[in-house]
Amino acid sequence: MNILVVIIAVIAVILLITGGVTQSLSFLLWIGVVLLVIALIVFLLRFITGNRRV
Repeated sequence: MNILVVIIAVIAVILLITGGVTQSLSFLLWIGVVLLVIALIVFLLRFITGNRRV
């Protein structure tokens, strides 16, 4: 599950950069933000609960 969080975070950063550079693809900015929030929530759940299987 840790690898999945890292992959989601990397995709989110790539989409944020792409969305910021290209005005015509601004929807990628919002997709990146949503993926980054999801990755952050999963990380916080794992950190707070101490459960490695979330």
